[in-house]
Amino acid sequence: MNELRGLTGRRKTTQRVMFGLFRLSAVINGAALAVIVYFLVVRGWRAISWTFLTQPPTDAMTKGGILPCIVGTVCLSLGAILMALPVGVASAIYLNEYARPGRLLRLVRLGINNLAGVPSVVFGLFGLAFFVVLLDMGVSILAGALTLGVLTLPVIIGSAEEALRAVPDTYREASLGLGATKWQTIRRVVLPAALPGIFTGAILGLSRAAGETAPIMFTAAVFYTPSLPSSIFDEIMALPYHIYVLATAGVDIEATRPLQYGTALVLIVLVMALNLGAIVYRARLQRRG
Repeated sequence: MNELRGLTGRRKTTQRVMFGLFRLSAVINGAALAVIVYFLVVRGWRAISWTFLTQPPTDAMTKGGILPCIVGTVCLSLGAILMALPVGVASAIYLNEYARPGRLLRLVRLGINNLAGVPSVVFGLFGLAFFVVLLDMGVSILAGALTLGVLTLPVIIGSAEEALRAVPDTYREASLGLGATKWQTIRRVVLPAALPGIFTGAILGLSRAAGETAPIMFTAAVFYTPSLPSSIFDEIMALPYHIYVLATAGVDIEATRPLQYGTALVLIVLVMALNLGAIVYRARLQRRG
């Protein structure tokens, strides 16, 4: 009896320590984000104006605004999610609901996990070789969105599979017991229950796609174009690449320093706005469920 109490006490102590470490990690991450945002706000708020948000760059990008960059980032981010989400969810459904457990399934999951850790510049070179050159898409929104979609695909597959795995088996058994087919069970029972978790992965993928520079500099983004895109085959400007250009290859880097911080601040606000919209929609799905 005393040994059982001692074991229970040690487990409770371990649990308190681990939860304390989790809370500390959350506080550190939140503090780091707050410091970064404060740094950008202090140095970049003077650059924010109506002209800055609604006009293209002028005078060798030392003046004017970033409207083409904002539009390009939104197009690439939403295009990447539209490309990756259906493929990622379909892959997760197959892996979790249809694939037979075994060595091949373990190898596929290992490959997906490894892809999630591949540097983004590698995806950029892949997009350049495959989409831009081999498929002859050229430097365009379509090539950039497809490349970012491939980049975010492992994250979406992993989170969608975890969401499907979290749905209780009793849901499936009850549906099958009422005479529904397996596909009807997945479509009408499992997927609606897993949608909030699937959207969590979509939010993570959207955040990563919006902030990437290396993939789009090979496939979609250009140094300067004042006009807004008229089709998916147009080249565009994008906020991450614009920051890179201003900080490394501008005509007068010091003169554009406020514009660099202002552009970075707009990028963070834009990513937060896209995430907030997805989070609100996910919360509505959870309330409906």
